[in-house]
Amino acid sequence: MLRCHARRGVSVVAVQAALLASSSGAFAQSSSAVLPPVTVDAPATVKPKPRKPTVNTAAARSRSAKPAGERAAPAVASEQRAASARASLDPPAAVARYQLPQRSFSVTAKEVDETINLKDPEDAVKYMPSLFVRKRNDGDNQAVLATRSWGLNSSARTLVYYDDLLISALIGNNNTNSSPRWNLISPEAIGRVDYLNGPFAAAYPGNSIGGVLLITSKMPDKPFAVAKETVSVMPWNQYGTKDTYVTSQTSAAAGNRDGALSWLVSANYLDSFQQPLSYTTFGTTLGVGPAGTTGTIAAQNKAGGVANVVGTGALAHSHQTSGNLRLAYDITPLVQATYSFGIWNNHQTSDPQTYLRSTVTGLPTFGGVSSFANSKYTWDQIHVSNAVSLKSDTKGVFDFDLAASSYNYLQEIQVSPYTVSPSPGLGYSLNGKVTRMDGTNWQNADAKGIWRPLGYDGAHEVSFGIHGDRYRLENPVYASSVWYNTPSTGNGQLYSTGVGETRTGALWVQDAWKIIPTVKLTLGGRLESWQAVEGFNLNTMATSAGVITSVVPTWQPGLSSTNFSPKASLSFDPNKDWNITANFGEAYRYPTVTELYQNITVNGVTYLANPLLSPEQDFTGELNLERRWVDGRVRLTVFGERTNNALISQSTTVTDASGAQSVQTAISNVAAIRMQGVELSADKDNVLIAGLQVFGSVTYVDSRIISDPSWKGATTVVGKRVPYVPDWRAKFGVTYRPNENWAYTVAARYSGKQYSTLDNTDRISHVYGAFDNFFVVDLKMHYNATKNFAFDFGIDNLFNEQYFLFHPFPGRTFVLAGKYTF
Repeated sequence: MLRCHARRGVSVVAVQAALLASSSGAFAQSSSAVLPPVTVDAPATVKPKPRKPTVNTAAARSRSAKPAGERAAPAVASEQRAASARASLDPPAAVARYQLPQRSFSVTAKEVDETINLKDPEDAVKYMPSLFVRKRNDGDNQAVLATRSWGLNSSARTLVYYDDLLISALIGNNNTNSSPRWNLISPEAIGRVDYLNGPFAAAYPGNSIGGVLLITSKMPDKPFAVAKETVSVMPWNQYGTKDTYVTSQTSAAAGNRDGALSWLVSANYLDSFQQPLSYTTFGTTLGVGPAGTTGTIAAQNKAGGVANVVGTGALAHSHQTSGNLRLAYDITPLVQATYSFGIWNNHQTSDPQTYLRSTVTGLPTFGGVSSFANSKYTWDQIHVSNAVSLKSDTKGVFDFDLAASSYNYLQEIQVSPYTVSPSPGLGYSLNGKVTRMDGTNWQNADAKGIWRPLGYDGAHEVSFGIHGDRYRLENPVYASSVWYNTPSTGNGQLYSTGVGETRTGALWVQDAWKIIPTVKLTLGGRLESWQAVEGFNLNTMATSAGVITSVVPTWQPGLSSTNFSPKASLSFDPNKDWNITANFGEAYRYPTVTELYQNITVNGVTYLANPLLSPEQDFTGELNLERRWVDGRVRLTVFGERTNNALISQSTTVTDASGAQSVQTAISNVAAIRMQGVELSADKDNVLIAGLQVFGSVTYVDSRIISDPSWKGATTVVGKRVPYVPDWRAKFGVTYRPNENWAYTVAARYSGKQYSTLDNTDRISHVYGAFDNFFVVDLKMHYNATKNFAFDFGIDNLFNEQYFLFHPFPGRTFVLAGKYTF
């Protein structure tokens, strides 16, 4: 089936390329990469010296004899700083090109290779200050990025780009179908990862409240090829499940430059057996399970109620294949066109495990607990992306960027039974459900310009642009007569459907003004017009056997909003080693199409839409004090944030008449929340001895709900902590490089307690559904055996910390990898 899916995906390349010219008005968000597309790493040592602007044309690049991995990062002439010994300490290319005011953190491919057990692209941010990726297993396609002041329910509050492609799925703001599309990226194609803090740049929409993550591919300037094989093994023992789960991954990339044309092709295949992603719970009396059964494990839920565990929920096996092609062509020495195509295929099956046994037969049974059926499924996905761009790099009076991208769900079908067989059976009903999202798509487009009235590195640099996007949801759920052998529309009857569209247009401008050589004032603004249209929901009532008894169709009201967001930044360099920067930004985060219109149940969790949501308005300010060395940096940031009409979801456990339990998640506007805190980060090479790198960060956030008049609960929420935002986050690590062949890394990550309810009543920890504090230690040993061969051995979660962030998270995992560079 997997090979069939791959063939079907490749056959539609031409169709997908044509989508960019369709009448739907494809509009895109670009990642603003400077030419050349990528700088991967700097030379090992560089003498400190003043940095001068250079003209780096496409023609000069084609004459270069150095591979991409040896090019130094682009200089930022407006900042009085010494050159860095590591490329990751230099400002990102987008910051240099657009004079963006955000402070940044970066990591290069070389650093990732040496220090991180990289199994998925999102692993690259593991040790960046304040960041956390909700990665439940290897190959997780629902991994949300959490930032210093926004948590695991905030996929629409960060922007993630892969070159010119926005891989953030701004179709929603949840941990399921709205997570970034990391899977489109082959780990071996990554050249550099940059994270920009906060909504301080007018060039980015309000979804940058949490920050902007830029992943850049390593476009070559000479022939190269690389292949890597990674195997991870995780023993597991929790509740009644004891097993060992193995993941194997093959990743490869190749490329070349031939005159004006450069190309990069990458691919990734992953075969992943996953630990339980959820558990099936039951009952109202502690330790008492379904009648006529044994094996129930007494347990509470996060709020202290009864949630006896009777088996696993989703217990999945996933086959994933992805491929990406990127072409870059120098139309002139100063203008470059790029095109990228990506395809991702996933075939996943889940077979839940029951802990129950019949008292009559002694055999395993579902005990009539219907929610086991929610975790029995077959899921097939094929997604395709396209992106094109045209950029100039004159470093003269004017430069421009034009970019457009499209993302399409070619196939997105999950089939599952409706319920289980009557007790004491261990089977499923013949009828079932077909849940579809194929037809869902989005497009983004941007046109940007840079005007330098006083020349390159002059006192004023004005950037400006126009943006448009469109997000379309198609989400029918059909009834089927035979759940495992059914047409894509089942028997034609709808259990539910959610349809709708959001559109945004924007204009923005920014002026970076060097008042004097050591002081820079950046002022900007973004004007946005947003609307939600064509919203439609169909909901039904059905019997426990799946027979529909009533149908309620609803056309939802249209929504619109027009808003202006000012930005300001003041930066002062008292000398080449110190910087002080104050930033302020207002931003609007608009409701996503799934928040407005999607009612769906995924793995036993029901998501309830709200078609009357208002945009959230965010005010963020920060003060940064930074000390730099040629081989390190220390930064102290004090920040504050207030959000009006904050879009926050929370989950509750619902028990039906039979005792079966499910989780319902609903979203609403919270009138006002406030977050304030401090972040301290440090990264320094050659500490005490040559070759010893020390890195780490500590973040504290005091988050509070300050107004919520719509709250109807029995307890108050004012003064309570904002859901999903931990109070403390900390990371610390050391890497020792005794020579060029070896690197040894020990790193630890800590997160404090967080809540998932507005009234903070979820106080029970280390149970399924809780949001726990955790302390995890990772190890890695990297060895360059020869010029071409490299090997890795690592252990993630060395001490086998067992913790929940609603889902159970991975335990001790052994990782072995081998890479060959041609």
